[in-house]
Amino acid sequence: MSNNTNPSYIFLKGNTYYFNRYVPRDVRSYYKSDRVILCLKTKRRFEAIRSAKSIAQRLEDYWLSLRMANIDIPGFHLIKNNLHNVSNSKCIKLSEALEVYLRLKGINKDKSFYLGAKRNIKYVIELLGNRPLDNYSSLDASGFRDYLLKKGLTVSSVKRNFSTIKSIFNLTIQEHGLDINNPFSKTYMPELDDKQHRESIPSQTIKHIQSLCREYDDDLRWLIALLSDTGMRLGEGAGLLKSDIKLDCKIPHIKLIPHSWRPLKTKRSKRIIPLVNESLWAFNRILEHNKDSLFAFPRYTSLNRCKANSASAALNKWLKEKLSHSYVIHGFRHSFRDRLRDIECPSEVIDQLGGWSLKSVGQGYGKGYDLSILSKWMNRM
Repeated sequence: MSNNTNPSYIFLKGNTYYFNRYVPRDVRSYYKSDRVILCLKTKRRFEAIRSAKSIAQRLEDYWLSLRMANIDIPGFHLIKNNLHNVSNSKCIKLSEALEVYLRLKGINKDKSFYLGAKRNIKYVIELLGNRPLDNYSSLDASGFRDYLLKKGLTVSSVKRNFSTIKSIFNLTIQEHGLDINNPFSKTYMPELDDKQHRESIPSQTIKHIQSLCREYDDDLRWLIALLSDTGMRLGEGAGLLKSDIKLDCKIPHIKLIPHSWRPLKTKRSKRIIPLVNESLWAFNRILEHNKDSLFAFPRYTSLNRCKANSASAALNKWLKEKLSHSYVIHGFRHSFRDRLRDIECPSEVIDQLGGWSLKSVGQGYGKGYDLSILSKWMNRM
């Protein structure tokens, strides 16, 4: 049963709050219905009231603009400057800025890049409206931060959200030559320890997992074995072509390069990784059993996309079932660095093998370590 709670224009349907507002008669001709009903996507009354007030104010502003557009009022130019959120600005709107960002930055990016950017801007528009960029303020940005935190997002998630929004503003300001500041650039973020710590997997546990991979001997276990002795990110391994695997040479190795279905995280991620022990076994099994596909792991990869998230869910579930400790698949990458440290491998070699960023300008000089040197340290590990 619906519980109407005007004048805040919310009602409860089941466990979820909705916004309900009648359209005034003088602007009803612009609408297909005489009411505006929107799901507020929350079970919390205070959040629903806050969202409803924001929506109601934006509707009032819009209705006022419709009324003003149809009448001639002396001194209208003076009134318009004082209207809340009604602007004469010719600046590009936020939704249009998003389109610019996706068009320029979205080249060779996977589906998650587009979904993430659209989701983050959707949050801004839901709370603040789709305004011209010069109509947003630092106060709006602070309110948006509080809104995300109250939604239950962690500080690290809010920071990632803001990172995308700041990039969209910065790119559009540069591309359109706008003389405005980025209102989201200096928003304070509380220092909360909410980061998920991914532990390294101990060497003995890695050996146990690798033995289980040989026992199960299927494509999921080949992927785990591959990651365990190469330090690759899950998406890097899952998105490989079979032609990226070089076994018919003196030093078997992976030539890790970007693909349209799986770009690499950074420029440094493009690298060569020698194959040793379980990673070499895994790739031999892949080439023996996978005759019909270009991809090393066709279960998760196609010409359209690499489903790394699906792979992560499946592999982490299996690890959880087989291990008493809740290690995750990314722990192999942490362990990879620790295992190389344990044999006193030079940090520059470690960074080159793992595709990590350089610590100094000098490290970027020259062509890096030869495959034979990389192979020597991998075999020692």
